[in-house]
Parts: sequence; structure tokens; C-alpha cells
Amino acid sequence: MVRVLGSVAVHLQAPEPGPLLTRPIKDIDVVTRRGSRAAVTELLIAAGYVPDEMFNALHGARRLLFFDPTDRKLDVFIGDFSMCHVIPIADRLERDPLTIPLAELLLTKLQIVELNETDQRDIYNLAYHHDVTGGGGTGIEGDFIADICAKDWGLWRTAKATIERCQSNLAAYNLDAGASSLIKERLNVLWALIENAPKTAKWRLRNRVGDRVRWYDEPEENATAR
Repeated sequence: MVRVLGSVAVHLQAPEPGPLLTRPIKDIDVVTRRGSRAAVTELLIAAGYVPDEMFNALHGARRLLFFDPTDRKLDVFIGDFSMCHVIPIADRLERDPLTIPLAELLLTKLQIVELNETDQRDIYNLAYHHDVTGGGGTGIEGDFIADICAKDWGLWRTAKATIERCQSNLAAYNLDAGASSLIKERLNVLWALIENAPKTAKWRLRNRVGDRVRWYDEPEENATAR
């Protein structure tokens, strides 16, 4: 089972005629469950993709890289999404026929420490096109995001900074008042759910340390197109 994440997933989840804010799509990100590495590798090679042998030998237990004939990169995450923080994105792949669930998709954006402009656009698009809910398995499941953050202080800390940055930068996009208001409201609802979720003992212990110790990982440099 393979599902799409990243900017392609944001685009696929937007209604016609597409996302509120356009952005270039330079590569493709997908995820599969652990134990599927060989099957996915065989499938992609049969489809004409060329594996990055060195990267895959070093990181293949959790991540694989392939390139299509035009040198467009395809990134395969195995099990978890591991960048600045570890996000479990392969546990609920049956929820959607094409992409990972919206909650996990948004988490892969909220976990970015050095948020770039294109990822910020993705967050705005998700917040604009999809309601933030407190349960029931519909829209962006804010309760799911809150539960993940309640167990991981570092992820909570980065998500807080990312949401604050998105709120403060929203005016620069000159959206109409209705769109801006909707995005801001949904980000506020999300943060309220995250902040009000009961925190674990591990979270509370890490909270005592705060920013004095780095709370995020620095992702390994991606292989570049050859």
C-alpha cells in the first residue's frame, strides 16, 4: 500500500479548480508501511524509476530515493516521516485512496523548523479547504494532531512556532477578507485543541527544560538530481 504526501497530496486534496495558493511541484513524496521496501522498489524500477543506490544503502530502512527519466525525484518514506521530528504517517493509510490522512499531512508541514514559503502555502491551502475538527474522522482531525503533540514536547514546540509564523505572515498574501479570516480561524481552532490536550508526564518533564536544549533534528541532506 502506497499513499502520496507533500505538495502533490495537498493539490489532490483541494477541490476543483485547485488549491487557493498555487505552488510549483518539483518532486513526489510517498509513504509505504514497513516490510514493503522490496515490493515498492520492484514496482518503481518496473515503472522506469532509477534508484539512488548510495542513499538507499545508507537510509533504506526508513527512506528511499528514486529518479524518473527527467531526473524528477521520488522520495519514499517507510513507516514514519522523519525530518525535523518523527511523525507516524503509515498507520492509517486505508483512510484515503490516494493520500495520507489530512491530519498527518498537515503534521508533516507543522513539524518544519525552518519553514519555507512553499510549505507555508501548503499550510494555508490545507486550512482554507478543510475544516479543523475535534473528532469524528472528518476534515483535519485536530484531536489527532493534538494527541501526537501532547506526547512530544519538541513537536509541540515546533508546531507552536509554525502556526504563529503562519498567522503573522498571512496578511502578506493579500487574500480576500473571507479567505484570510477562515484560515486564521481554523489555525486558531487547531492551536486551541493542541494547547488544551492533556499532556503526558514525558511532555511535562521535557517542558521544564524548554529551549535550553535543542528540540528538533536536522534532516539529512537530500540527494540532488544528477
